Amino acid sequence: MEAPSIRHAQFGRSSRSLRLQTLVRLRWLAVAGQTLTVLIVALVLQFSLPLSETGLLIAALALVNLALSLRFPPTHRLQPAAALVLLGFDLLQMSGLLFITGGLANPFAPLLCVPVIISFASLPLRHSLGLLGFAIACTTALTISPYPVPWHPDETLIIYPVMQLGIWCAIVSMMAFAAFYAYRVSMEATLLADALAATELVLEREKHLSQLDGLAAAAAHELGTPLATISVVAKEMERELAGDERFGEDVALLRSQSERCRDILRRLTSLSADNEAHMRRLPLSSLIEEVMAPHRQFGIDLILVEKGEKAQEPVGNRNAGILYGLGNLVENAVDFARRQVTLTVAHDAERVSITIEDDGDGFAPDVLSHIGEPYMSTRSRESTSAGGLGLGLFIAKTLLERSGASLTFANRGGEQSGARILITWPRSVMDIRE
Repeated sequence: MEAPSIRHAQFGRSSRSLRLQTLVRLRWLAVAGQTLTVLIVALVLQFSLPLSETGLLIAALALVNLALSLRFPPTHRLQPAAALVLLGFDLLQMSGLLFITGGLANPFAPLLCVPVIISFASLPLRHSLGLLGFAIACTTALTISPYPVPWHPDETLIIYPVMQLGIWCAIVSMMAFAAFYAYRVSMEATLLADALAATELVLEREKHLSQLDGLAAAAAHELGTPLATISVVAKEMERELAGDERFGEDVALLRSQSERCRDILRRLTSLSADNEAHMRRLPLSSLIEEVMAPHRQFGIDLILVEKGEKAQEPVGNRNAGILYGLGNLVENAVDFARRQVTLTVAHDAERVSITIEDDGDGFAPDVLSHIGEPYMSTRSRESTSAGGLGLGLFIAKTLLERSGASLTFANRGGEQSGARILITWPRSVMDIRE
């Protein structure tokens, strides 16, 4: 049950790219921080510092940033290769500052991790891994810095090799851990955003289909008046030219075809009028039948068990999200069932519930707690069954929860095999008569 528009939509990291304005602002923050640090060290603490070299490096970063701001609009988005070059330049500039101010002994050495974290959070993995390798190389180069750490002139701050090795290990391990963490968080956010976008596309498609009936009625209404005029004129022409051998037959054909068009429009109009209440209000039994109907021809028995008095069943507004969500769950149950799928519908004064059960293999025990996460297969089956429970289940779960439902996923107990899904709504949500 996948909408065609979803197949052609762009998702994943290809649908998101790093905005230049974001990187420019971060770099201005770096320029301000580096300038402030140099001024404090040189003027407040009065430590010996190569001011000209540090000033040139900071000015280089500021000039590049200014050039980017003037050259590109704020909304410009960077391609991965361009973003990698800019982050590599930032890493090189920071490494140059650290190299002439003590190398790894400088307490600001861990800032080398920042460009790597940004890369893993926003760029493809292969670009980020390349920047990580470059960052490790820069960190290694800082171990051989001949420049001392800015310190009191009458004291020498000695950093022993074993301490430098420890600092190197700390920075590299922090780089790797922070990069992995940023990558995982970004990937999960991307998958969730894409799944929600797919949900919106599906819901929009369902709403569009529901609106076609209204469009047909509107078209019939608008075309009715000019078609009536054509029909009247055709009748008059047929009366005048009935005995004309050249035009009599053509005029008769014109009148008959205009009558046929009026019949078609009349059927469209009556179809809309007959179904108007049905389109707006849908009893629970009709909703279940509409959900089950498309899946009866696949060789699986669909069994409906109704609990509760028929006269007291809830009647709600047609909800495309509920129809799609339930339809997706039933489709997956049919896909994985061996012989039958059972739908149990119950309702009372407080709540409405629908239980979907199949006699297949059920959910894998190790993934029951993760069911509903996007792009995750939650059934294992040794066959070429169509589909799985990944993005489709996420969309169904999201749409049903938006309608006010709560979902519980489990396997059938006892000697019965298969999966069980319980969907429950407060009755006030499903019954507009409340």
